Amino acid sequence: MSLDLHYLIEKSHATAVDKGWWDKERSAGDIFANIHAEVSEAWECYRIGDAWDSIYFDNEKPEGIAVELADVLIRIFDLCAAKNIPLEEALCVKMVYNTKRPYRHGNKLA
Repeated sequence: MSLDLHYLIEKSHATAVDKGWWDKERSAGDIFANIHAEVSEAWECYRIGDAWDSIYFDNEKPEGIAVELADVLIRIFDLCAAKNIPLEEALCVKMVYNTKRPYRHGNKLA
């Protein structure tokens, strides 16, 4: 299945607006902390033994590493639409740049 990035960005923001997440202005710190929290939730899923590709349901709520990583994207997409951040362009620019970087970015270990 192929999904259009622009559509996902717009849909993520529209849903967030509809659910009240933009009724009042939120601080940049709160927004970035929420993105970070989703990464932490994915880490916690891994720590409890979930498989990398895990998607399961707890009382109809989707859970698992894949779901938490989807939440990371949803929060990033929402932010990008709300603040007119050109994510699609930045992604393309960065991907081209990464092809030109040295192996392991010049000998980084991790």
